Amino acid sequence: MTRLRRFEEHRFVGSRDNMVVYDCDDEAQFAELAERVNEEKLEERNMLSTFGPDSLAEAANRGFRSASVGPKDAPQES
Repeated sequence: MTRLRRFEEHRFVGSRDNMVVYDCDDEAQFAELAERVNEEKLEERNMLSTFGPDSLAEAANRGFRSASVGPKDAPQES
């Protein structure tokens, strides 16, 4: 299990620029977060947030929505 530097103890990390919370235990979500942190310098701009308690429910209480990572052009089933 990989975590962001300075956020090793946190499973859920939010991005304050778009109010999305990422589950670092989910490989796809963590990959997207890590890419954004590197490309958009989110850590340097103080745009990352953690939650106490470290839960998706607490992130939602603070206005964050869960990241939805997956194929963007996947066909919808009827």
